[in-house]
Amino acid sequence: MEFEKKRLSRLKWACRRGMLELDVLFMPFVDEAFEQLSYEDKVLFERLLTCDDPDLYAWFMGHQSCEDAELARMVQIILTRVKV
Repeated sequence: MEFEKKRLSRLKWACRRGMLELDVLFMPFVDEAFEQLSYEDKVLFERLLTCDDPDLYAWFMGHQSCEDAELARMVQIILTRVKV
């Protein structure tokens, strides 16, 4: 249990990108939707956060497509949640 609490704290810290467009996507998502994800999707979200900001920005703004199908799926999960 303690590990999960520490892991979530690190995850929230990793969501602070310093780029407003990404912060407004990641911070609410991790606060409001992360717990409902499957374990596999939680791990995938963690992997998404290891990507470079310019790539993340391009994927979320629709300027580029993510070539990694799993990461592209997570981008869509986040974007769909934002649009609701």
